[in-house]
Amino acid sequence: MISLALAAAAFAVIHLGISGTRVRDRIVAAVGLRAYMVLFSVASVGAIVWLVSAYKGAPYVETWGQLQWWKPFAIALMLPAFVLVVVGLATPNPTSVAQEGLVAQAPQGIVRVTRHPFLMGVALWSVIHLIGNGDAASLLFFASLALVSVAGTVSIDAKRRRALGDAAWDAFARRTSILPFAAILSGRNTMSMREMAWWRPAAGVAAYALMLGGHAHLIGVSPFPASW
Repeated sequence: MISLALAAAAFAVIHLGISGTRVRDRIVAAVGLRAYMVLFSVASVGAIVWLVSAYKGAPYVETWGQLQWWKPFAIALMLPAFVLVVVGLATPNPTSVAQEGLVAQAPQGIVRVTRHPFLMGVALWSVIHLIGNGDAASLLFFASLALVSVAGTVSIDAKRRRALGDAAWDAFARRTSILPFAAILSGRNTMSMREMAWWRPAAGVAAYALMLGGHAHLIGVSPFPASW
């Protein structure tokens, strides 16, 4: 469990203590953007591999136990989580790596829903599994992923503001939101399914279906309640 705690701390420090902060700016100034991206990528992959490995090797210490009643809710909620992740990865977005130049364009597709679709999808996925897996290792693992995902949206926003300037960033931020649908519900934007292109959400649904069907084989735990 100590290794898992250290891995979670390292993962959080890399993403919240360096990326998106002025520490990152100083490193970039010292070694250049390309070198920084290589170093950060290596450190990030190393941290997530350590985190996953430590989680798999952690002892099972039950907290509230697996919640069978939660599984139907988890099955339903995982669909929007997958759609957010897949559509977010496939959609041009000023908050994505090396796409800052898109900030002057009107928000398109999933960016109308949230300017951080990938991170919101990962956060939702993490919370779903945190609730359903009632053991200490899962609590630490999924809580760290949820924390980094949610706090990462604020960190990225701050980084973009410094890079693009207040005027350019504020114009984009006013038309979008971190919380899904907040900008639409407040009247700052409107929904447009046409802009998403059918294949993006379809790919998300397909990925969801594949994981749902293969979860027991890949993860070793059935996503379905024992009574089903």
